[in-house]
Amino acid sequence: MIQKIDHLGIAVKNLNESVAFYEKTLGLKCEGIEEVASQKVRTAFFHAGETHIELLEATDPESPIAKFLEKNGEGIHHVAYGVDDVQAHLDKAAAEGCRLIHDKPFEGAAGKMVAFLHPKSTHGVLTELCMPKKSCGCSCHH
Repeated sequence: MIQKIDHLGIAVKNLNESVAFYEKTLGLKCEGIEEVASQKVRTAFFHAGETHIELLEATDPESPIAKFLEKNGEGIHHVAYGVDDVQAHLDKAAAEGCRLIHDKPFEGAAGKMVAFLHPKSTHGVLTELCMPKKSCGCSCHH
């Protein structure tokens, strides 16, 4: 079951400049910066009510974020939904004919297990499913 919008992912060219804007101009507090080597990205999270904002900066010119920035410029990259079971949601989406980017959850930023649904199957929105790693009940051997 979808529990909430967990976070909005925003692609940025320069993480440090973007963090400064979110802190100084918007008054949000950065909860920390993390590098996710497997995704070739550095992230910064901000708490905004019950939802988080995740800023994403590419660490490699061949990364998905670098390619997104090249094609689209800075802006909203994905919507992440907090779910109770990522694998169950992936299986259901696949059964409904949805194109999956990942057929198994993997470890993402902020200690979460994540997987993505392809925007060509989700009306143009890259969709992430996520849940805390500690509650992941799948057999993904993390």
